[in-house]
Amino acid sequence: MRLLITNCNTTESMTKEIEAGARLAASPGTEIVARTPRWGPESAEGWLDSFLSAAAVLDLLRELTEAGERFDAVVLAGFGEHGREGARELLGVPVVDITEAAAHLACLLGRRYAVVTTLDRTRGLIEDSLHTAGVAANCVAVLGAGLGVLELGDEGRTASALLTAGRRARDRGAEVLVLGCAGMTGLDRRISAELGVPVVDGVAAAVRLAESCVALGLSTSRAGSYAAPLPKERRWRPV
Repeated sequence: MRLLITNCNTTESMTKEIEAGARLAASPGTEIVARTPRWGPESAEGWLDSFLSAAAVLDLLRELTEAGERFDAVVLAGFGEHGREGARELLGVPVVDITEAAAHLACLLGRRYAVVTTLDRTRGLIEDSLHTAGVAANCVAVLGAGLGVLELGDEGRTASALLTAGRRARDRGAEVLVLGCAGMTGLDRRISAELGVPVVDGVAAAVRLAESCVALGLSTSRAGSYAAPLPKERRWRPV
């Protein structure tokens, strides 16, 4: 099985961290291939960044497809970012978004979950994404930890900020926590041990769900919403 993991930003070091987390979560024999968009924001933190990121990731997927790259499924490693629905139209293999995957898994572990993310400005994006995916009803809160995406490299500081936000979420009734950024990959067990509740890493959840779809022979439905794009000229970007 070969899974493609796409970063939502152009920061190569973050792609490598996401790739490492995906490899740890993957089953034996699953090949993980991580890719970074050639253009777009260096970190996605807001509406403008999100729409730019979506276009850049879709462009990356188009290029890989046209180059004959073969993948059994794709994981979109951008929490709350746009592009999920477009990717499902574009590709003929399962597309699993880390936001949706983490929330679905959280719903299997408790009645109420909360998302702990980076900055407060990203909360609206995440809330909208959860609503579109049909899993917003069980979410008691989306809380910012006060750190930008590019600040997550300091593991000690990040863990401290996540614990503070996680305690607030638990006080609001969250029975499960979701890490709301791909850059937080690998901190789930540490936070879970400290807070005493299950903590879901979106990258790990998406990898496992993508593997399940492939193993079960399931892919995106073409009956309606995610029908293949209509044949027409599309100008992706200047050559």
